[in-house]
Amino acid sequence: MVEEEEFEFAEDLEAILHLTPEVQLAIEQVFPSQDPLDRADFNAVEYINTLFPTEQSLANIDDVVNKIRLKIRRLDDNIRTVVRGQTNVGQDGRQVKEITRDIKQLDHAKRHLTTSITTLNHLHMLAGGVDSLEAMTRKRQYGEVANLLQGVVNVLEHFHKYMGIPQIRQLSERVKAAQSELGTQILADFEEAFPSQGTKRPGGPSNVLRDACLVANVLDPRIKQEIIKKFIRQHLSEYLVLFQENQDVAWLDKIDRRYAWIKRQLLDYEEKYGRMFPEEWCMTERIAVEFCHITRVELAKVMRTRAKEIEVKLLLFAIQRTTNFEGLLAKRFTGCTLTDTPGQKRPESPLDPTNPFLEDEPGEDVGTDKDEDLAKPRKPKAPDNPFHGIVSKCFEPHLYVYIESQDKNLGELIDRFVADFRAQGPPKAGTGEGGAVLPSCADLFVYYKKCMVQCSQLSTGEPMIALTTIFQKFLREYAWKILSGNLPKSSSNSGGLTISSLLKEKEGSEAAKFTVDELCLICSILSTAEYCLATTQQLEEKLKEKVDKVLVERINLTGEMDTFSTVISNSIQLLVQDLDAACDPALTAMSKMPWQSVEHVGDQSPYVTSIIMHIKQNVPIIRDNLASTRKYFTQFCIKFTNSFIPKFINHLFRCKPISMVGAEQLLLDTHSLKTVLLDLPSIGSQVLRKAPASYTKIVVKGMTRAEMILKVVMAPHEPPVVFVDNYIKLLADGNPETFQKILDMKGLKRSEQSSMLELFRQRLPTPPSGADGGPSLSFSAPTPEQESSRIRKLEKLIKKRL
Repeated sequence: MVEEEEFEFAEDLEAILHLTPEVQLAIEQVFPSQDPLDRADFNAVEYINTLFPTEQSLANIDDVVNKIRLKIRRLDDNIRTVVRGQTNVGQDGRQVKEITRDIKQLDHAKRHLTTSITTLNHLHMLAGGVDSLEAMTRKRQYGEVANLLQGVVNVLEHFHKYMGIPQIRQLSERVKAAQSELGTQILADFEEAFPSQGTKRPGGPSNVLRDACLVANVLDPRIKQEIIKKFIRQHLSEYLVLFQENQDVAWLDKIDRRYAWIKRQLLDYEEKYGRMFPEEWCMTERIAVEFCHITRVELAKVMRTRAKEIEVKLLLFAIQRTTNFEGLLAKRFTGCTLTDTPGQKRPESPLDPTNPFLEDEPGEDVGTDKDEDLAKPRKPKAPDNPFHGIVSKCFEPHLYVYIESQDKNLGELIDRFVADFRAQGPPKAGTGEGGAVLPSCADLFVYYKKCMVQCSQLSTGEPMIALTTIFQKFLREYAWKILSGNLPKSSSNSGGLTISSLLKEKEGSEAAKFTVDELCLICSILSTAEYCLATTQQLEEKLKEKVDKVLVERINLTGEMDTFSTVISNSIQLLVQDLDAACDPALTAMSKMPWQSVEHVGDQSPYVTSIIMHIKQNVPIIRDNLASTRKYFTQFCIKFTNSFIPKFINHLFRCKPISMVGAEQLLLDTHSLKTVLLDLPSIGSQVLRKAPASYTKIVVKGMTRAEMILKVVMAPHEPPVVFVDNYIKLLADGNPETFQKILDMKGLKRSEQSSMLELFRQRLPTPPSGADGGPSLSFSAPTPEQESSRIRKLEKLIKKRL
């Protein structure tokens, strides 16, 4: 039995010693040890082998066993001491807990006792305060009542949870009755001092009423509101009599008298009654605000009655005086009594100062004709006026008079621009005016800016939308009458040219359709349209800033910006057509030259010299006049190249038949034109600037095709298969009509062309199923009917020329 118990104890001990890794790590951190017996991976066999490495070391086994037993006894003593210590701690804890419970009971008793004493004191104060309050109320001792009433109300708040007690509830009802009596009594005192009927007022402030106002601060807020309402109504009663609708001073031309009257009344109030009302009541501001409300209603009424008498100058005069008065109120008062304070407007965005809409605006007066310096630095923006519109809002329904006036003024301004342009004529070359923005453009937008500032000070609602519509109307008129209307008319479609005149053209002859002054005018109109486009965009942004947020979506000047973009596009097209038309006679002369009889290759042909001459005449003028709009000069170069190169290739196809030497001469001419076109953007300029990559790509692609056409013409057509494959490889053009033109240029007979065309159709690569042919390679072959029809047309054309 003993052996079995020892065995079970050993198993329990063994189980206890198997600790989790987390516990083992914590023990090692708290009790670090180097003893092998403390290791988690302790191995008894290895430990014994360490103690007795050899058989000779077994001689001191008794000593080792005794040391281990001694260590075991010490561990047992330590464990026993710790266990006993924990037992004592539990007993001490129970004793402490009992002491803490006693202390808590004492704390509760003390708190309850303190609360009882405080409540009794409050009750005593409340009972005495109510008695004193009732007595002082009967005697109208408002100065003492003001302080006492506030204290009684504060003390009464401590008894809300005791309202179930009859005595407490009775005291609360007495306080309410005293407050009600005070309110009625104070209102009666003010009614007696400031009767509603009549305009007579006492000579000075009353101390009783001053103390009564202090009491009203503690009473129901409606008492204070009633006092303020009655006093202000009585104080402004004279105003309603003096400025009745049927009085002469009620009309807009004497609006200054209204504001002079209220200024005097405010001074009179502050002198007589300034100390009677508490400062936090802001009575001076309240009187001014009520005056503004009355004035707005009265002015709206009189303007409805006499609407036909309202003129623009009179309206602007009244608005000017009214906004000045509102500004004066903003300097004098904070606006704390306003129920609806205007929202904060977002700050102005810092924009490019070269635009008239980007100047500072707060300091400008409505109706002034002074134009600000465009380069003037921006002033800090003035803070928003909380009184803005408090009176001037009444003018908004009548702003149609102002809008109609601006419509008329802008119409006259556009007419003056047209007359001035006709009188002064277009900008002259060599005077520094060519290519410059027309002065009328800046004048128009400066006037727009002034109108926008005026209208935004009058209203940020529907009138701003109406003004925007007027702006749109005259932006279009300016684009049509001043810009498009003064573009030189192109005569490229005139039919007065003959083949003989084209063949007789010599170098230096006048071939350009526009004069230098006309070219300068086109560039000036283009620059003006660009300025209008950029400034119109800024105008739209400014209008959106000025108008109410709910109306922002209705501000849209995209159509007007598109109109100016169209003027720019038309101007560039005119410049392209002019240079294109100047080169047409030379290209026609090229196609009429006998290329089959050319015997040797020389310098570039006369038609190339003529084309280069026209390019050197026009391009430097256009480039210098578009120096401020470089991107549009680049557009001009690209559009001219896109027009000239296809036309040159078409005339190249007309050069037939061509001998080998003639093809070589044409190839030399083509290379000369390619070189000139690559240098086109900087031709005739002292400053060499690399052409844009997009432009260079167009020139290289187009003129390389022309060179490939001539190389195919120069190639022998025998054997036919090699010729056809070489054509397909060089030109990558699967259109039989193009191949037909090549054969015509080589001068092949009709029978030879038919076999070549059939071979060409056979040698064309088959396109992938479902894939579309590229733009430069067409695999569609004409039907026999189309082919015979085309041949008949060619025969007729040849007979006609012969």
